[in-house]
Amino acid sequence: MRKLSILAIAVAAAASPFAFAQSPQSGAVVTTSPGKATVAQTVKATATIESVDKATRTVKLKMPNGASRDIVAGEEVRNFDQLKAGDKVNVQYVEALTLELKKDGKAVVGRTESAGMQSAAKGEKPGAVAMREVVAVVDVVNVDMQKKIVSTKNKDGKIIELNVKDPEQLKLIKKGDQIQATYTEAVAISVDPVAPAKAAPKEAPKK
Repeated sequence: MRKLSILAIAVAAAASPFAFAQSPQSGAVVTTSPGKATVAQTVKATATIESVDKATRTVKLKMPNGASRDIVAGEEVRNFDQLKAGDKVNVQYVEALTLELKKDGKAVVGRTESAGMQSAAKGEKPGAVAMREVVAVVDVVNVDMQKKIVSTKNKDGKIIELNVKDPEQLKLIKKGDQIQATYTEAVAISVDPVAPAKAAPKEAPKK
């Protein structure tokens, strides 16, 4: 997977279902550097509104997989005042996944999750952004250069073997390092009501 092959570690190494749970409906933007890679993309999904905070423009959504997400509807989101609990909406929001190699890492192995509001810079839109962040850290316990296999261990002691095809990234990894995966969800760029299903045409009465 070219220079992004190390990013394949993120999903398995985190050993959690957070990474890009919704199927992406647009191209991902990828940035890489030695020992680090980030993928950002716009996600489209149909969700049910659980609650609306009009003061902060935060919409709590129940996603198709049952998970709840707090998404801020930016000023560009139309019909915000009409949104209410129980509505089904088509939502687009931004998510990103960053994988970083920690040389001789000393971080606590495990998974943490946080959420909160972050004010945008003056003059920027929206005025605040709801951020959800999941960080997972695993230990590198073995690197097989011939087979291009990196073995990692999570907090439960489970060994996960990963195929890292890119030699430039692979040669950076050694036993004793750590890998940190950081997933974030950010601002909604649209929240639109689901169009009602069209009724089937009535058959003409038989003569």
